[in-house]
Amino acid sequence: MTARSTATVPSATYGSVLGSRYVARLLGGTLIGRLPNGMVPVSLVLWITAGGGTLAFGGLLAALYGLASGLSQPVKGRLMDKYGQTRVSVPAAVLNSSCLVALPWIGADGQQTVVTAVVGCAGLITPPLEAGLRALWPTVLPDAGRRRLVQALDTGSQGLLYVVGPLLASWLATTHGPDTALLATAALGVTGSVIVLTASPSRTWRPTSEANAGTGRLMSSGLVMLFTGLAGTGFTLGAMNVWAADMAAVHEQPMLSGLLPAVFSTGSFLGGLVYARRTWPGTTTTQLLLTSSLFLLGWLPLLAGPGPRAAIGIVGIPGLFLTLIITNGFHTVDALAPASRTTEAYAWLILSVGTGQAAGTALAGALSTSPQVLAALPAAGAATALAVLAAARPKLGPGRRLGRHRRPRHRSPRHSVSVPLNGPGR
Repeated sequence: MTARSTATVPSATYGSVLGSRYVARLLGGTLIGRLPNGMVPVSLVLWITAGGGTLAFGGLLAALYGLASGLSQPVKGRLMDKYGQTRVSVPAAVLNSSCLVALPWIGADGQQTVVTAVVGCAGLITPPLEAGLRALWPTVLPDAGRRRLVQALDTGSQGLLYVVGPLLASWLATTHGPDTALLATAALGVTGSVIVLTASPSRTWRPTSEANAGTGRLMSSGLVMLFTGLAGTGFTLGAMNVWAADMAAVHEQPMLSGLLPAVFSTGSFLGGLVYARRTWPGTTTTQLLLTSSLFLLGWLPLLAGPGPRAAIGIVGIPGLFLTLIITNGFHTVDALAPASRTTEAYAWLILSVGTGQAAGTALAGALSTSPQVLAALPAAGAATALAVLAAARPKLGPGRRLGRHRRPRHRSPRHSVSVPLNGPGR
């Protein structure tokens, strides 16, 4: 259950985990396959403007792609829970990349309606690699210590996608042209998907039948409040990006708009490495609340209006706790979601954070004329998240039905991989 003590989790090393069969392949393939999430928005903007279109239209397409991808996550997660990963992610990867490849053929100066439809379709059918990977870890790494480590590593490394992706897209567009950037983005998406989906754990993964899993009802009050709280965390991320852009404009240092989010993401990655490397006292719920509290405290220094150098040092502090929040959020989903719908529940968590991020970006953009209010928005989002999670604590604690990852393996035989795995696995 969610509130079980985490202090007894066996220790593990990064070498032993990454050396376990399929781990490096699945983690690396998913990161490559999700790299387009950070590349597509920049590629679309540069592609449209290079073709004579407006920045506003390019930004609209970038927002449409992200929104469509996020909103469709739960549907794709539900389909995977019913039909398996291969039958859902393979066509999604092929169609998504086909849409991106079609854009240069259509041309940036083509009909805006056609371009918008193709971009929207590409977003809707992005392969659900992140949720799918979360569903695979139980079969690949049954050992709790190794699973805990790889999940934190998985979450922490995702922030780097939004540092590397935009830089790679910008470089490709500048040196080889925007069309090449789009084609490379499509190629990376297919390559990553192939690496993951041809691996035996993905090919042989089957959803747990509802007869073995108990009730198929997904949403409980605990999950709803968890997702709402994590939307507040996402709000902080969206507001931070706008605040960083405002800092760059006010201090006339354009590099700050990318440097500040990069420092935050680096902090998140490092925090995940430290968190996963050792055991910590308390329950998952306690850790979720504690890290949310530290996340909030990390944003409070922004209220003093720090200069660029101080801001660079400050922003890495709350970043240290983001991976911890998201990782414990996934652990909570493990405990509260029905065993037959955990992939869908993971997708709802991903959507919650993404929706909150979009809301934070929108509100911060609307309030960008007030620097003091803008600097306070990240802390406001973190405070909202903490308040919701604190209110939800009784529903996230003891007495909740165990999720799939807490069940004995003989209770859920269809989640097993049909080939032997080397070393301990989840």
